[in-house]
Amino acid sequence: MGSLSLKNNPFVEVDYKEILNQIEAKTKAQHKLPTWFKTENILYPSKISIEQTSSEITAKYKSDITSGNRIIDLTGGFGVDCYYFSQVFKEVLHCEINPQLSQIVEYNFKVLGKKNITCYAQDSLEVLKTQPEKFDWIYIDPSRRNDLKGKVFLLKDCLPDVTVLLEEYFAFSDNILIKTSPIYDISVGISELQNVRNIHIVSVENEVKELLFELKKGYEDSVTVKTINFTKNKTETFDFELDNDSEATLSEPEKYLYEPNAALMKSQGFGSLSKALNISKLHKHSHLFTSDKLIDFQGRSFEIERILPYKKEFIKKELQGKKANISVRNFPETVAQIRKKWKIKEGGDRYVFFTTNLKNEKIVVLCRKI
Repeated sequence: MGSLSLKNNPFVEVDYKEILNQIEAKTKAQHKLPTWFKTENILYPSKISIEQTSSEITAKYKSDITSGNRIIDLTGGFGVDCYYFSQVFKEVLHCEINPQLSQIVEYNFKVLGKKNITCYAQDSLEVLKTQPEKFDWIYIDPSRRNDLKGKVFLLKDCLPDVTVLLEEYFAFSDNILIKTSPIYDISVGISELQNVRNIHIVSVENEVKELLFELKKGYEDSVTVKTINFTKNKTETFDFELDNDSEATLSEPEKYLYEPNAALMKSQGFGSLSKALNISKLHKHSHLFTSDKLIDFQGRSFEIERILPYKKEFIKKELQGKKANISVRNFPETVAQIRKKWKIKEGGDRYVFFTTNLKNEKIVVLCRKI
């Protein structure tokens, strides 16, 4: 890309910066947006818009948890979510206050053959007020860029502020889906919002990508947390009721060790997981599970080979100067510190967890990945 930017512009009638942006934005879309990448004549906005947009995997998930005749996306962006909404709804409204981006998206929808999406380059609340009938769903991804505060995470600091607009939104739809920052605190979301029915934690390849709050007008019952982790080989799911979550049982390490995926870790539903799968945690704060019988687990599974106390003579003999894949859970040292201290090289077939057991003893669990 750098060398290309030094060359003379072969298309004198087009701004060379725009050509470079198209190339760079399309490159970023290759894995995130394969449908757009593979389609000829697609126009791309700034590369930042591509970085901020939903991936096709997460957009497809949102279309799977919503349905009906009409949906409006109040913060349409590059239109990936609307593209997938259009596969399950008869009518989709895409609102994007940036007129240039709205124009690009409208053009791309025509290229992609989408005829049931209408684009509006204006304030979404004003669009809502012009609609003759209610929507089955409202979807909104508030901007986490605040002109005064910079990058923000609390919903009340995002634009638009859905915490003060909810009552107005509910006048136009009984169902609202709100996307927040992946690092947003679930308990804060419940306190900032109202009528929360489901919370969806969506991970891709063990990285939390989206946190979705599903609101139902008048809903006051228990909140269900739905975790999902998309991997190349399988889709891992686990659901639980937030109000019924309890403390996990504790145990010494048994034959197998389990590390929850990122969505489960984000959910903190360890008590429900322990009860549902009949597995125990090594320590209240370690977030590693164990069992005597192998189970199908939503995360990484290991067979325990040896358990060592965290003492110099044992670590030197077993690990110093050797290769190992290291993880730490509820342990006072970082992976980098452990590697440097014991001269442990990265890689190999051995997996080692530095953690704490239920007796508050520092232990080292040597494993083989299943």
